[in-house]
Amino acid sequence: MAKTRPPKKDLDSYTIRGTNKIVRVGDCVLMRPSETSKLPYVARIEKIEADNRNNIKVRVRWYYRPEESIGGRRQFHGAKELFLSDHYDVQSAHTIEGRCTVHSFKNYTKLENVGAEDYYCRFEYKAATGAFTPDRVAVYCKCEMPYNPDDLMVQCEGCKDWYHPACVSMTIEEAKKLEHFVCSECASDADVKTNENTFSASPVADSKLKLI
Repeated sequence: MAKTRPPKKDLDSYTIRGTNKIVRVGDCVLMRPSETSKLPYVARIEKIEADNRNNIKVRVRWYYRPEESIGGRRQFHGAKELFLSDHYDVQSAHTIEGRCTVHSFKNYTKLENVGAEDYYCRFEYKAATGAFTPDRVAVYCKCEMPYNPDDLMVQCEGCKDWYHPACVSMTIEEAKKLEHFVCSECASDADVKTNENTFSASPVADSKLKLI
């Protein structure tokens, strides 16, 4: 007669070993990689459970870094960008190193200070096929690239499009000193009005959409 497995107990929270920090279901965490040379993995906790020996496991949904995806890192991917994957796993809770925050793309661009534990996600990612959701993203500038929050952009006061300084023959230092900017296409338009400088904002509203 087959032995019945003792039931597992669902837990509401887990205290990270060696700390007084508590993580709960729904929290994002940094998890220790198998190789010490690698960055910590990022995951969202879906479930916390303990067996009859009090071994605690977490069911997680992995976030992928751009370089871990099939297409690799691209020019518009930010340094703190992650993709929420459809890859689930069960890991020992002891591999959790700490908590982190994965912001929405819009909220991330509003942060005044980005900390070491701040990340953002704007795409969901299918690990087996490399497909993204959404599969279209707003693009800006002459180069028609999606917005990378790590790069400075300036907004034209005429057409309201955003431009990389290099794409309009400016250095970043020159762009930072500008009080107003009008792109070459709008420069000859006599109806362009001088508005207040909007460099503190960021181009997160939909503009032209392009397949990624």
